[in-house]
Amino acid sequence: MKTFTYTVKDQLGLHARPAGLLATKSAAFQSKITLSNGVKEADCKKLIRLLTLGVKQGDKIELKVEGEDEDAAFNDLKAFVEENL
Repeated sequence: MKTFTYTVKDQLGLHARPAGLLATKSAAFQSKITLSNGVKEADCKKLIRLLTLGVKQGDKIELKVEGEDEDAAFNDLKAFVEENL
């Protein structure tokens, strides 16, 4: 399992557009991918679950990737989070 912690910089937090892109990117991998805001955890492959986290600017999030293609998924999603959130 690989984990990555990040502080959200986007003024709007994890809103619909980046959440949708994150869900789409996550669905391309077989690994289990979850996002946590320290209180709740959501499956990154489910857009509605991501939005229910209510991630805002300044929040710390943790991305967890576990599975057979975790290296590729982790690298791709880490880069996405850093560029878009």
